[in-house]
Amino acid sequence: MQTKEPVQDTLPGDRMKNFLKDSLGVLGHGKRAFHIRLLAGDGSTRRYWRVHVPDSGISYVAMENEPLNLHLDRENRAYYSIGNHLLARSIPVPEIYRADLSSGLFIMEDLGDENLQEASGKADPIPLYREVLRVLLRMQIRGADGFDTGWTCQTERYDKAVMRRYEAEYFKEAFLCRYLGLKSDWPELEPAFERIAQEASAPPNHFFLHRDFQSRNIMIRNGKVGVIDWQGGRLGPVGYDLASLFVDPYPDLSASLRKEIYHSYTALLKERHRSMVGSFERSFPYLALQRNLQILGAFSYLSKTAGKRYFEAYIPRAVESLGELLEEVAGSELAPLRDLAASLQERLRSPREA
Repeated sequence: MQTKEPVQDTLPGDRMKNFLKDSLGVLGHGKRAFHIRLLAGDGSTRRYWRVHVPDSGISYVAMENEPLNLHLDRENRAYYSIGNHLLARSIPVPEIYRADLSSGLFIMEDLGDENLQEASGKADPIPLYREVLRVLLRMQIRGADGFDTGWTCQTERYDKAVMRRYEAEYFKEAFLCRYLGLKSDWPELEPAFERIAQEASAPPNHFFLHRDFQSRNIMIRNGKVGVIDWQGGRLGPVGYDLASLFVDPYPDLSASLRKEIYHSYTALLKERHRSMVGSFERSFPYLALQRNLQILGAFSYLSKTAGKRYFEAYIPRAVESLGELLEEVAGSELAPLRDLAASLQERLRSPREA
């Protein structure tokens, strides 16, 4: 089954070509010829191109995200402002060399072709993940320093309201109702959603939060870690981005590797910010549940509504992960959600009807 967006033989428009010609001139390449190739996309409207200048041996990545509405305009401005902020805080994000925000065009540093999902399948993943965790903690602490919430394109903070509306409700509407064709009203799940969000939103929540810190947004080049797709960044609890890595459906992490990720991060936290460990350990199981709900909502929307059916391949594993996480958390309020997850695992073991 296809699990990534196919790369089409699409040529850039005149606006992008002219932007690249101007940008490469500013970057010192004069009027040299360049080659451009569309890269595989993701779940967004953004398109990425690799721009290679043969005479120099240098390549860049160009991004196009036409600001057709206010949201996309805000997203581009968040990408630019947050990216520059993280780079200034020594976080390994690609440097943005030039941008035309009115047209949604960017040219930036090329971090290579290989992401964490791909790299971790070729060698022992533990050293790679440990390096990723070091970068993550540095980004969470340094990224919060001087962060302007006015840069954000969605919400200023990841808080209880976001958890309920954009994760729990998203799970109900996009996954249960539209994807699976089940009922739209689930009052029996409200106590579970409220308990999870209450525990997950406990303070402190003043750290930088990437919001989509998973293996396809982490690049590996010559053993070095790079972070991409930070436009959803905001402030929030320290455990959410780790939860995104922990329940990441793309690499199908083993239980032992999940434990290693969790314990390695906890050890880092104890070493550098010991006072944060207790609150992190209490909230993490619930943040992992929140992230799992968000994944199921997002992949269902992308598969069913956006027509990107390759995301469907990851839904059964995400349902299985939800069930596993619920088994680790006590509380009678969670029983209806736990029972639902068990029944859905049984339902999704066989291929769904189209």
